[in-house]
Formats: sequence, structure tokens, C-alpha cells
Amino acid sequence: METVKHFLELELISVGDFTIRVYTLVTIFLILLITKLILVVIRKALLSNRNSKFDKGTKYAILQIIKYVLWIVAIGLILETLGIQLTVLIAGSAALLVGVGLGLQQTFNDVLSGIILLSEKSIKIEDVLEIDGDIVKIQSIGLRTSKALNTDDVSIIIPNSLITNDKVINWSHQTMKARFRIDVGVAYGSDIDLVVQILEESASEHPANSDGASTEARLVNFGNSSLDFQVLFYSQNIFGISKVKSDIRRSISRKFDNHQISIPFPQMDLHIKSNPTEILKKKRAE
Repeated sequence: METVKHFLELELISVGDFTIRVYTLVTIFLILLITKLILVVIRKALLSNRNSKFDKGTKYAILQIIKYVLWIVAIGLILETLGIQLTVLIAGSAALLVGVGLGLQQTFNDVLSGIILLSEKSIKIEDVLEIDGDIVKIQSIGLRTSKALNTDDVSIIIPNSLITNDKVINWSHQTMKARFRIDVGVAYGSDIDLVVQILEESASEHPANSDGASTEARLVNFGNSSLDFQVLFYSQNIFGISKVKSDIRRSISRKFDNHQISIPFPQMDLHIKSNPTEILKKKRAE
């Protein structure tokens, strides 16, 4: 025991009053090891199939918050082990922190927004969002940025402040089923009832339609060149809705062709008013 004690008290680095001994490194290693083990246990407990109280996004948010808190505590304990008093360190660097805070104001804003996102849980992983006109699926929420995938399978790094400060549409916040619409115009003189029937059939027949009974077609306007219709339907395939709409439009086009229903080009009547004086001048010249 004496040999172990002497080994642990062996000085490795000594600068003035600052000394690092072997037991200091052992203590730091144990702090890191225990923190890591606690995180592994919490991760397994949260992500196990038996724990079905929370959905995947909620589990991820809880795990991230616990991870950040545990690592902050671990870093504090490591500094105390090294003999660095946190209160003295914070007081001594107050002026420096003010300068750093001004320079990294946007970064701190993003970090604070990340904490809000993780604690508030208004946005979770696998949520489908509309940000600046782009449809993206959230893959991960970090402390400063979030990672998302757009409909072109391109990864996008989004500052958390952009999600919390700007207007964001969360298509999957309440339910994974959302209502979508397709606009189409047909030529005047077309059979309105037949157009409504074709629109509802085309949308209802698609496998991504979640509720065929709720599919509805409407005559919404008498346009300048066409009768304007709209078909509304529900779908759970929110992230891939662009392809779903494309398939339905193709089906509508085929059925319109079969029933001789045309989609008109924009039309405009142009009236040319002649100048009588110019006509007289031309006749006299002849």
C-alpha cells in the first residue's frame, strides 16, 4: 500500500504552486470514465424499445440535454481537481468574457437557440420543416447548428437561431398527415362535373393518399383563360410530396386526354387602333 501511495503522490509537473501528481491524472481519468459510463447507461435506457413513453425525437432531445449537463459538471470537477477555482477563474476573466461575448454574439445566440430547441421540443429529429421555401427533414439538433436533409438528398447545416427567430412551418408537428392541393385549369365549355370526378379519382387512386374519402375537388375561380380547379388530399408522405403531386398530375393529364378535356394556353386579345391621319397621308403619297 505504501508503494501505491508513494506512486500516486509522485509529482509529474510542478510550476510554482501548481502541481500535477499521478493521482491527479487518475482522478481526471475516473471522472471521464464515470461520465462516459453514465451516458452509455442513460442512452441505452432511453433508446430501448421498452421505453415507449417518448417518441424518437423526444428521446434524442432529453439525451442531448443530459449529455451537455453531465459534461459541464465533469469539466468543472476536472478543473477543481487541477486546483483551479471556478469562482476565481470567472471573476478574473469577467472583462475578457465581455469582449469575447461581443465578438461571438451570433454564436452565443445560436447556442442559446439550440438549448431552447432541445428543451422546448417544438422541433425534433425527423420533423419535416419548411425554411425559406425549402422542405427539409431534421436529422440532428446540435448545440449551435442543426443538420437537415432536403428533397434533393443534400445535407444542410442550419444555424439554430434561424429556426427559433424566423417563421418556420413544421409540417409534422401535430401529425404526420397533412393536407395538400393541386391547382389545374381547363378550357371554358368543359364538363365541370366530369372534371371534378377526374380530379378526385386521380388523387384518391394514388397509394400515398392517406384518406381517399376526404379527397375533394373544387371549382375555385373563373379565370381569364380557364376554369380554375383545385383538388385537395391528405398524405403522410410529407417529405416526398413533390413526387406524389407529380404522379397525380400525370394521371390527371392522361384522363383529360381520354375525355378530350383541354388545358388552355393563356389568351389575350390585342386590339390595334389605326390613326386616320396617317392613313390619309399614305393614300396621298400613293
